Amino acid sequence: MNSYKKNAIFAGILILLGMVAGILSIVPAVESTNYLSEVYPKRIQVSMGAVFQFLLIPIYLGFSLILYQVVKKYEENLAIGFVGFRVISSVFQLIGVILIPILILLSEQYLSSKSPDIFYFETLGSLLKLGRDLSNHLGVMLATGLGNLILYFIFYKTKLIPKWLTIWGIFGNLLAMLSSFLILFEAIDVISTSFAIMTLPLVFQEIVLAIWLIGKGFNLQHFTR
Repeated sequence: MNSYKKNAIFAGILILLGMVAGILSIVPAVESTNYLSEVYPKRIQVSMGAVFQFLLIPIYLGFSLILYQVVKKYEENLAIGFVGFRVISSVFQLIGVILIPILILLSEQYLSSKSPDIFYFETLGSLLKLGRDLSNHLGVMLATGLGNLILYFIFYKTKLIPKWLTIWGIFGNLLAMLSSFLILFEAIDVISTSFAIMTLPLVFQEIVLAIWLIGKGFNLQHFTR
C-alpha cells in the first residue's frame, strides 16, 4: 500500500470520526433560549458535549495535515492556506470549549441567586452565549468552510477525486457557510429543520467522500498539471 493510499484511508476515517464527534458534541441546553436555567441541571450532558467538541480539534487538524502531505505536491501555497484555515477553525473551537464550563458556573449561580441579581446574570449570560455563538457558529463554520473551498479547488484542478464529488463539496460548504450567517442573525436556530436541511448536503457529501477515500483513494492517474 503506497503512502497516498494510507493518507486517503486515514483521511476518510477522520471524516467519519469527526461526524460522530460532531453529533455527540451537540448540547441542546446551551442552544436553548432558557440556557441559564437548563445548563447547570444538565451539566453532565453539557460537559460531555464539551469533551467531544474538544476532540474535534485534533480530528480537524489531523485531517488537514494528512491531506497536506498529498496536495502540497501539486498546489503548495493553496495547501498551506487550507491548513491555515483549519488552524483558525481549531482556535475558535477551543474558545467555544473554554466557554462551556463558564456557562455551567454562571447557570449554577443564576439558579441560586436572588431576584435583584437576575438581570446581572442574564446580561453576562447573553455576552458569554454571544461569544460562544460567534466562535462556534461563525468562526468555526466559516474558517472550516473557507479551508474546504480551497481544498476542493485543489481537488478540482488536480482531479484527485471525481469532479462530481468536488462540485458537491463546494455546494455543500457554501450552503453550510450561509447557514452560519442565518444562525448569527437569528433567522434560523441550530437545532431546527431549516438548519438540518441546509447542512444535510454537506453531511451526505462527507460520508460519500470518506467512503471514496477509504475504498478507492486518490485518482493519481488522472492528475494533470
